[in-house]
Parts: sequence; structure tokens; C-alpha cells
Amino acid sequence: MTARLAALLLAAGAVLAGPASAQVGPDAAETARYGGLHAAAHRGDVPAIRKLARQADPNAVDGHGRTPLHVATFARQREAVRALAEAGARLDALEHDRYDAVTIAAVADDEETLRLLLALGASARQVTSRYDGTALIAAAHLGHAGVVRQLIRAGAPLDHVNNLHWTAVIESIVLGDGGPRHQQTLQALVAAGVDLQRPGRQGNTPLQLARSRGFLAMVALLEQAGAR
Repeated sequence: MTARLAALLLAAGAVLAGPASAQVGPDAAETARYGGLHAAAHRGDVPAIRKLARQADPNAVDGHGRTPLHVATFARQREAVRALAEAGARLDALEHDRYDAVTIAAVADDEETLRLLLALGASARQVTSRYDGTALIAAAHLGHAGVVRQLIRAGAPLDHVNNLHWTAVIESIVLGDGGPRHQQTLQALVAAGVDLQRPGRQGNTPLQLARSRGFLAMVALLEQAGAR
């Protein structure tokens, strides 16, 4: 982190942190201990899921609060996700770090699993994570432009403010690298009609933040959209 960026983040009243640092998928030791629906979800074993779900709770949790649906989402086992949803799995369940399946898929840049979850009825509007954010903010932070576009279409709240006092558009700038992925993310947010004048905690607008970081392409995009 450069001294300039560190000063900027300090002025914003936050530290460099985000969804990727908090989200924890099951490791090899955990998956080796899994049994029942959690094991079947990790393997993507749809017949076993359908059989077990007749008697087992589809919303049972592991030691980290992960349901079988969380496990299947982490593992990108899409047919397992579908089977669990059909068996009554809660699509909005939060694990211990307060991530839902939609945010897990968004952080992983897993557009196909996200598309399935949304089609099954999962919400893009839920407040998630220790940052009181949303899947849209997480995806904008990471520059997952395709995910951002999906979430926008699904009705994600465009101007939600997390507990760092940042919106999706601010995170795409302050926690981004200014490169093509974050430029495309910012473009999608601007096209969706985000509030470009809403400042962070210390009163810095998205345009001021982009100028401070020297992100000239983002500056041009924001100026063209009428940001001040």
C-alpha cells in the first residue's frame, strides 16, 4: 500500500479490508469430516441429497454456520444447489461471518452459480458480512463486472452504505486498482443510476476519490456522467 493510499484510507475512517479477507470456505480437513447433506453437497451428489433430505434438515449447519447450500455454493456444485433448494434449503441463510450464498458466489466471481441462485429466488438485496454490506458492494470492490451487472438486474440496492461508510461505487474506486475490470464495474454502476454525489465518511465524493488515486479513466467516466 502506498503512503498516498494509506493516507486516503485513513481520511475515510477505515482500513483496507473487504469481503475476500472475511469469507471462509470449508478447508480440506473440514470437508473430510463432513457427513450427510454437507458431504453430499460438497461432492455434488444429487441422488444422495434427495434421499437424505427426506429425513435430514436441509438447513443444518457445520461448525462455521455453513448450511449444505453454502457448501455447495463454495464448491460450485450447481445441481446440488438446485436440489437443496427444492428440498427446502433457505436461500437467505447466513453463516457465522454473515455471508449468504449470493454473496459467496459474487465474491468468487461465479456468474453461473449466481445466475442459478437468483433464478431460484435468492435475493440480491440482503445485508451481509461483518461490514453490513451487500453482494453488490463486495463484487464492486473486487471488480467483478459481470456479477455487478447481474446483481443490478436483480434489484440490488445501488446506494447501500456499509459500516465503512462506503457505497458500491466508492468501493470500486477506493478498493479497486483503476484497471479495466474496475472501470467496467464503475461503468455498470453509473449506467444503473447510482448516486454519484454521495460522499464517504469524510465528505469525499467518488470523483474526488478517483482524482486522488490518479484513476484518469474513472475520472473521465465520472465527469461525463455529471459527477462533481
